Amino acid sequence: MGDTMASLRAFLRASRAERNTPPSPLLALAGLPADDEVLLDAPDARLGPVLVAAGRGEYGPAAELLAATRATADWENRDRYVVRLAAFAHSRAEWFTDWRAAAPDDPDVLLIAAELAVAHAWESPARAELLHQTGPLVEAAVAGDPRDPVPWRIALDRARGSNAGHDEFERLWGEAVRRSPHHYGCHVAALQYLSTAPFRSPGGRGSHRECLDFAEWAAQDAPPGSLVQALPLHAAFAYLTEGDGRTVVDRARLDAAADTATALSARLPAADPRPAELRNLLTYVLIRLDRWEDALLQSRLTGRYATSFPWDRFSDDPLGRFLEAREEIRRNAPTTRCAACAAQPRSGHGGRAHSGDH
Repeated sequence: MGDTMASLRAFLRASRAERNTPPSPLLALAGLPADDEVLLDAPDARLGPVLVAAGRGEYGPAAELLAATRATADWENRDRYVVRLAAFAHSRAEWFTDWRAAAPDDPDVLLIAAELAVAHAWESPARAELLHQTGPLVEAAVAGDPRDPVPWRIALDRARGSNAGHDEFERLWGEAVRRSPHHYGCHVAALQYLSTAPFRSPGGRGSHRECLDFAEWAAQDAPPGSLVQALPLHAAFAYLTEGDGRTVVDRARLDAAADTATALSARLPAADPRPAELRNLLTYVLIRLDRWEDALLQSRLTGRYATSFPWDRFSDDPLGRFLEAREEIRRNAPTTRCAACAAQPRSGHGGRAHSGDH
């Protein structure tokens, strides 16, 4: 165990950019960790040792982890782990190549292969053509475990990138929610499709307003604590970053999206890598809404766990952009509140939305 934890610490250090700036006592006064303590896309306690083993060329721990998520129908964590393992296989493929050769029909192997192929195709200028070619891999993943919604999330991503028509997307969406009515990844994929040009084109049906309608409906329908309650936050993010000025969304709806996500964040463990992406996204939206005190609260709850999304949308250095955002929050948030008061969310919100990115 000692060797594994030492390797994991080395892995985490490798994921953190080296910065020569001296530690700021003002960050500590604001209840925030120092810059050099912040980690980018840190894995959770279950995934960390698996990635370390994969780095040594061992696929056994990955096989055990994904098999456990299937056995327990832990679809949310399964989706997160598959994305991370596929990304790792993209840069260090030996362990996955060996696993695939040893168990080519394993549902977990098929799932990673499909995610890896679709994600790789998305990065190419020939995206649509390459995504069309991934069809057999996605179909194999779908057949791997008929209960699993994650292959259908991958199919939804593929359909969006290959400009699939509405009928095809609705078919895939129906298959996804039949397996897991409140699967977060599938809902995010559907929201992203609704905000794209193919959906908007026939008669101008789609808009950021309608995306918020869909997200708010899904969040209201989701059980307490479900990540789907963060879906309006994604719609608000899309409006704030992609809005073209033709769709006007009431400020109250953006605040409500942030409030719903804030309530969800309060239910999740603090300073934990699992809800880190939610809190990073929420922090960005709160900044855009000039809700600095709420943004400071989320920065405290986030702790040292930065995530690439959403900061990689605005910078090739997402960790650096995260640190800049924290400093911006520290400068703008009230600094006179006691730590106990600051641990409670505000009952109201003020400020105004502004158009410039931060």
